[in-house]
Amino acid sequence: MHAVPPLEQDLADATVAASPAPAAPQHCASPASQTGAHAHTPDHAASSAPVRDLRRVGIHPNHWYPLAWSHEVKRGKTHGVTFAGDPIVLARTESGKVFALEDRCAHRQVPLHQGVVDGESIRCGYHGWTYDCSGKCIDVPYLGRERLPNGVRSYPCQEVEGLIFVFPGDAALAEQRPLPALGSVSDPKYKTRRFGRPVKCHYSFMHENLMDMNHQFLHRRQMGQMRARSLGRRKGDGWVEVDYTFARMAGQQPIGEAIVFGQNRKTGGHNDKDVMTIRTEYPFQTLQIRNSDQTLVMDLWIIYVPLDREQRTNRTFGLLSIRKPGIPGALNLAWPLLVWFTERIFKEDREIVEAEQRAHDSQGADWNHEVFPVINDLRALLRECGAPDQVVGAGTGDTAVIRFWDSRQGNPLAKT
Repeated sequence: MHAVPPLEQDLADATVAASPAPAAPQHCASPASQTGAHAHTPDHAASSAPVRDLRRVGIHPNHWYPLAWSHEVKRGKTHGVTFAGDPIVLARTESGKVFALEDRCAHRQVPLHQGVVDGESIRCGYHGWTYDCSGKCIDVPYLGRERLPNGVRSYPCQEVEGLIFVFPGDAALAEQRPLPALGSVSDPKYKTRRFGRPVKCHYSFMHENLMDMNHQFLHRRQMGQMRARSLGRRKGDGWVEVDYTFARMAGQQPIGEAIVFGQNRKTGGHNDKDVMTIRTEYPFQTLQIRNSDQTLVMDLWIIYVPLDREQRTNRTFGLLSIRKPGIPGALNLAWPLLVWFTERIFKEDREIVEAEQRAHDSQGADWNHEVFPVINDLRALLRECGAPDQVVGAGTGDTAVIRFWDSRQGNPLAKT
């Protein structure tokens, strides 16, 4: 089996009722236009049409993205975050509600996260201009109420399962796009941890790394010699998935794998009867492992949120759910070992994807020679579902960068 990224913090077991059935796959927000640099990969060789360099395709804003953990936004406090370079302030009011505004005061553009929460509103720390949860300016201490200026942009915001989701695109579409199903996080039969950290690469490298189980050679010191076998891939409108089985050729079973399956396994045992399904359903990924009895023993939901405008750094938000064994408390005792194991695996993954990003930047284009069909399917999906006509991350001064919102013009996709 392939381990998941490191755990950033330790949160208690989920104790609420089982989660609802997964939502139907969402369509891509918009077909991507075929402009920009050529990507020299086999899946494009048959076509003479220009293909966008995937590493410069911006993530599409018309989806729900987690921008913070609930514990990061304290009651009566502000918290500054970014989405693809756009500053956003999250504020938790005295009643406990969280709302999201663009992180600037309409007066002198001072970041609102440097201000204070005042009841159910936020007050700029410079002149005291005050905004409600809709972004409307409701008070300027030295002006009369009849002379209040315009406010700032607000973002649709929801808090679910310890995550604060924001819809950074066209707010009119937010209600049409439900929040993604979050796996088994709310099922009491599973123990769930929240994890994540920044990684210095384009989000597409993260999608590829998780979906490509042929890179077990990278983890040979941690995993021993494993052979992955693809059972087939499937794709639809806005999603791609693949099934794998694994056979251990040599080496000891890692402790993390034993914890997931609740048992020790010898070389050549039942590994090839377990099925791992990895799915990209834009813009997030899932990884599920079912044992020979078809029991879901591991359920991962994960997403990679670009932080900078060039989209060269992303923050991972993940929910890792492991099914509890029959012995009460056994998983709690073993959990620190699983954390240790996944930290070692993810360190190797992180170093590789960051090296891929550096290589892309130094070569100036995508020169990959990809031979794995599901990765070519994945790349086509990420291009199709990415932000239309957006080019990011060239860093040469001639790159057209699309902002998701220009509050002064009221245009959700205004060029700057």
